[in-house]
Amino acid sequence: MTTLLALDTATEACSVALLHDGKVLSHYEVAPRLHAQKLLPMIQDLLAQAGLPKSAVDAIAFGRGPGAFTGVRIAIGVVQGLAFALDRPVLPVSNLAVLAQRALREHGASQVAAAIDARMDEVYWGCYRASAGEMCLIGEEAVLPPEQASLPAEASGDWFGAGTGWGYAPRLPVQLSGCDAGMLPHAEDLLSLATFAWQRGAAMPADQAQPVYLRDKVATPKGA
Repeated sequence: MTTLLALDTATEACSVALLHDGKVLSHYEVAPRLHAQKLLPMIQDLLAQAGLPKSAVDAIAFGRGPGAFTGVRIAIGVVQGLAFALDRPVLPVSNLAVLAQRALREHGASQVAAAIDARMDEVYWGCYRASAGEMCLIGEEAVLPPEQASLPAEASGDWFGAGTGWGYAPRLPVQLSGCDAGMLPHAEDLLSLATFAWQRGAAMPADQAQPVYLRDKVATPKGA
């Protein structure tokens, strides 16, 4: 039986989830700027709750961005440390996809426009459609001004908006059937996507775990 650990710190939320023996355990907390202090204790508590040693984990999944640069780096640092120590592979998962998966789980939305506030008057943007329970990217993820966001060219039917980028809703030229602008990525949904990736054989060595910022210059103010 596969045992997968998932963790995410790419936004204001800090969360971990564990799949073992077909059951899912998770812990989720909105704790801005406290991820570095909270993440490892949360992982240890979850493993203790399941009665498992770290060595029981077959692979470690993580939110690889886009999101807060510091948060993404915290996740990758912890994941690589654990994965190297345990000699286990990793499963990078898009945080926009995690939002879409959460919208499917909580709202039954099969088509989701996921948006994360990227600061600097921009949003991280991606459109997803459900296929056999997995939210799959249509087109490409991007970082752009709200006014430039759009649904796929062939889009039809109802679309649901998920994520903090929808705080820019008046500037986003997209028609929705519903929206949750307060939604943040949850490791439980990251775990769902990681399970699909694991079954496809998409796990990779820990040294290949890379952040995806979407921005080329992560520390340069716009217009500098």
